[in-house]
This record gives sequence, C-alpha cells and structure tokens, in this order.
Amino acid sequence: MSMYTLSGDSSQEKAVKLSSRGGVTNAIEGRHNKTADVVGKGPETTLADGSDIPEKEDALQINVTAHDWNGPDDPENPLNWPLWQRIYHTTVPSLFGFAVTLGSSVYTPGYPDVEKRFKVSSTVALLPLSLYVLGLAFGPVLAAPISETLGRRVVYLISSPIAAMFTLGAGFSNTIAALAITRFFAGFFGSPALAVGAGTNVDLWAPVHRAAAASAFLLAPVLGPAIGPAVGGFAAQYKGWRWTQWPILFLLVPVYLYSLGMKETYKKIILQKRAKRLGIPPPPKVGPSGLAAVKFLITVTLFRPVRMIFTEPIVFFFSFYIGFNFSVLFAFFDAFPIVFEGVYHFDRGFSGLTFLGIGFGSCLGVATTMIFNRLRYHKEYLRSHKEGRGGAVAPEHRLYAAMIGSFGVPVGLFWFAWTSRHDVHWISPVLATVPFAWGNISIFNAATLYLVDVYGPLNGASALAATGLVRYIAGAVSPLFTVQMYDRMGIAWATSLLGFLSLTMLPIPWVLFKFGPQVREKSHFDTIKA
Repeated sequence: MSMYTLSGDSSQEKAVKLSSRGGVTNAIEGRHNKTADVVGKGPETTLADGSDIPEKEDALQINVTAHDWNGPDDPENPLNWPLWQRIYHTTVPSLFGFAVTLGSSVYTPGYPDVEKRFKVSSTVALLPLSLYVLGLAFGPVLAAPISETLGRRVVYLISSPIAAMFTLGAGFSNTIAALAITRFFAGFFGSPALAVGAGTNVDLWAPVHRAAAASAFLLAPVLGPAIGPAVGGFAAQYKGWRWTQWPILFLLVPVYLYSLGMKETYKKIILQKRAKRLGIPPPPKVGPSGLAAVKFLITVTLFRPVRMIFTEPIVFFFSFYIGFNFSVLFAFFDAFPIVFEGVYHFDRGFSGLTFLGIGFGSCLGVATTMIFNRLRYHKEYLRSHKEGRGGAVAPEHRLYAAMIGSFGVPVGLFWFAWTSRHDVHWISPVLATVPFAWGNISIFNAATLYLVDVYGPLNGASALAATGLVRYIAGAVSPLFTVQMYDRMGIAWATSLLGFLSLTMLPIPWVLFKFGPQVREKSHFDTIKA
C-alpha cells in the first residue's frame, strides 16, 4: 500500500488511501487513529492496518484532483472496472437497443388490420412504421445535450419511460393520426438509448477489446427488426393490431428495471461527482456552457453530421452504403408477406417467423467481425506495441469483415429474387436472407468501428450520427414504395433491382482499404495518422 496526500480544503488535510493499483479506496478527514500521516514521516510509519509504508524513494507522492484520472489504474475509470461490471453496463444499452428497434417492425404484421380499421390506403397504414423509424433518426439530437450535461445514465432512466408511455398511447389510439404521432414520439424518445449506447461502450472498453462489445451492441439494430415480425405476426393474427404494441412494453419495463443498477460511465460526470464527494476543485470546463453548449451539441449531432456527409468521402460512401442495406431490410417488411403469404400461403404468424433467417445471419455477422478483429486487428495491435508505436493501428484493419460481407448482400438478394416462386420450396428464400443479413451486419459493424477509429471520439460521434440519419431516413422511406414496386415489377425483378444496386456499392470497403490513408490525409477534420 502507498499513501497519497490530497490537496483540497486548506483548513483540513485529507488523506486518501490508494490501493496498490493506484486508485482511491478510502477518504479520511483528519480523524485520529484512522489514517497514517505520510508527510514528514520515515519508513517506520505504519498504515492504519499496521502494515509498513514503503521506503521513501518507493513512495509515490501526488495530488489527487478531479481534473483527470489518478493514473492509468484509477478504479473509478470505467476501463478499470471489474469485468462483470463492464459486461453488465454493456448489456443495458444492448437490451434497450433491441427493445426499441423491435418496436419498428413489430407493427408491420398488423398494418392490414389498421388499413381496414381506419379505412385508409396501405401507404397511409404504413406511416406509423415510417414515422417510428424517422423518430429513431432524430432522437439523438435530444440525447446529446442531456448526456453531456447530466451523464449517460440519466438518458437511459429518463427517455425510456417516456418512450413506453407513447407506446402505450399508440396501442390505445382510435385514429390513424393519433397512431402515427404516438409512434413517432415513441421512436424519438426510444432512440437516445441507442445513441448513448455507443458512447457507453467507448467508456467501458479499450480500443483493442472494443470490437466484441461494439458488435454485440450493434447487433440490436438488426436483430430487433428481425425478431419483431415473428412476435407481431402471432400477436396480430390472434389478438389484433393493438397487441403489436404490447410486446414493446413487455420488453421495455423489465429492461428498465434491469438498468437501475447502472453507474455513470461518462468521465466528465464521474470526475464532477468525485470533486463534490471529496470537496476538491471540480474539473475545468472545456468548451462553451449554457445555451452555447446546447448549440454546440446540436451542431455535433445534427449540423456537423450533415456537413460530413457532403464533405467527407469516407462518411458519404459508408452512410449511403449502410443506408441502402437498411432500406432493403425495411423493404423486406413489405416484401415478405407478398412472398410467404401470397406465394406460399403462410398465415401471418408463420410468415413473421421467416424473418428469423435474418436474425441468424445477423449473429453470423457479429461473429465474423469478432473473428477478424481477433485475427487481424489484435495482431496488428500487438505488432505496434512490439515496434514501439504505442498500439497505433491503421483504421483500415477494421474493414476486413466489411470487405468479405460486401459479397453477402447481392448473393442473398439474387438468391431470394429467383427462388421465391411456387415450384421452389419455401425454405430456399428463407435461407437466402442469411447471407444478406450476414453481409449487412458485417458491413455495419466494420464501418462503425472504422469511423470511430478514423475520426476519434468527438468527430467520430458526428460521423456515426451521419450514418444514423441516412440509415433511418432510408429505412423510413423504403416501406412506402415497396408494395407498389413489387406489384409492378414482380418479386424476381424488384428484388433483382436491389441486387444490382448492391453490386454498385460492393467496391466501397475494398477501395477504402486500399486508398483510405490517402483519403484520410485530405480530410477537413482531424483524423488518425496511423
């Protein structure tokens, strides 16, 4: 053990006992017989537990402040929390993300009932789906100011109950307008958990270990929509369209209770609480405050992402690549009933189960990302340390999963296009969704890790916000024209059109792997130089 002097209140000296790892474990305020006074003592001085203080030359004397972590082993730093705590704090945003994104697609099996109940067209009946997804796109604008000023934990605890209340309102809606509006706000207030989840993972995991945690978290935006129709199909078939909203609540409530054990992970807020607890000066304020801070955060989450889309080639190409893949995923919400109910005569419940192929493929995509991270990125990380480069790794080593996965999307689409007919067993188009989903999540995960590595934490958040805007706007729009496209072109050619479009985007990760360093050099933003 070592003892460290804490500078703070001039009227009272505080001693803080640090563990051998260097973290604060106990603060004692001038109480006799409860601490050992290090200052001016020799090696004969003992600690409260009777153990000897190390020799003077071995005793490290520092001032503990709230300006930064107390060294790399500070136990209050989430990177140093026990593994079980980091896993728990990773599962919370993952579960919220699953529940919120399931809410998008769980509605789709019930939209024919909505069409009949409110006597509207199929396009209007699909508006509650599109507006929910649109809410997911713009919710992060709300999350950023709250996260920056109050911390990440508050975002989970405040936004999710509001989303649950609007979901409850959607289930009891008696007009199509009320249903559409409540669904929009359910998505809007549900999405902050998704937006803050990425930051939570950055708080908890060092870059070399981040891929596994990020892959599990990023699985939610795909796995949720894949499971939604399976749940909503049986709910709509046996209970009616209103029951497509209750599964969202059945998930949100227990996940919310599970989240109550969370601690704050955001460094700024942790240091502020440390300062208040120990009575020492708080961390210095960096950047604007008050309304200027809100304006700055809206810039980071909305205006800067839009600017990056049109000025940063890396952000532009990956935003539209990911946006296209997600538009296909959401188009499948309309296409699957056409295929499996129209061609194979499934009922709504079993038609929803066919989306499980997408769920399985998504899990394979996560595994692919983790395998490449272990075999390639981790290997480069160790080599960098061995060569004295401090673990710096070129971001392009994140792209292997996207490069391989880029083939899965067109393969799955063409397979689905030309086997969705009466004379081919229904299992074939179901299996076709596996390579599509595998490619989709492989590209999505790899691109997300790549963008964070290229642009760093702050600009990386804006880059991810850019991909999120495009992804969810594309997902919101595609269901509105899918039925018309499949009616006019037929299943084979409508899906083939999507396959041909995916082929035009296939080279994107390959080109960036080859020329990424040159593109990064010309960026308008600070980028990694590895």
